[in-house]
Amino acid sequence: MNLENNQHKDRLLVSYILCAAFFFGLGGLHRFYNGKIGTGLLWLLTGGVFGIGQFVDLFLMSNMVDEYEHKLRLKAGVSPFGVPLNQAVVASQVHPPTGNQLMIKLIEAAENKGGILTVTQGVKFTGASFAEVEATLNEMYKSGYVKIDNDPNTGAVIYHFHEL
Repeated sequence: MNLENNQHKDRLLVSYILCAAFFFGLGGLHRFYNGKIGTGLLWLLTGGVFGIGQFVDLFLMSNMVDEYEHKLRLKAGVSPFGVPLNQAVVASQVHPPTGNQLMIKLIEAAENKGGILTVTQGVKFTGASFAEVEATLNEMYKSGYVKIDNDPNTGAVIYHFHEL
């Protein structure tokens, strides 16, 4: 957290320095730096909206930096608290398993879960889509490898892998 706090302070300091470039005829550089390209162009071409927008931005700078850092974290797949949003999906986005690979991954997931698996757990474990996981589990049901039931507490559909 300390590193993020330092990075935030650094970005804020650089933003204020770029804002000061207004005095050299370069209004709006701080907006470019914080991802606001459209208004950055407007500030650049109008002298920071005749200096008024540039002055107001002095009070909005901290929020502008926070917003940009939030967008960067989301783009990187990290929550505002620095936690990966979905590790299973991020790890398997290169090549999510399909066909037999998906079946094997679902069997591994069920094995880790004591022979019982939900579609959501299958998606989390494999990184495949809900539709792919559900179709594969239903195919395994039709073949007799799994049994479908409902969790008595939550009512969620669960798949029992009776051979595990």
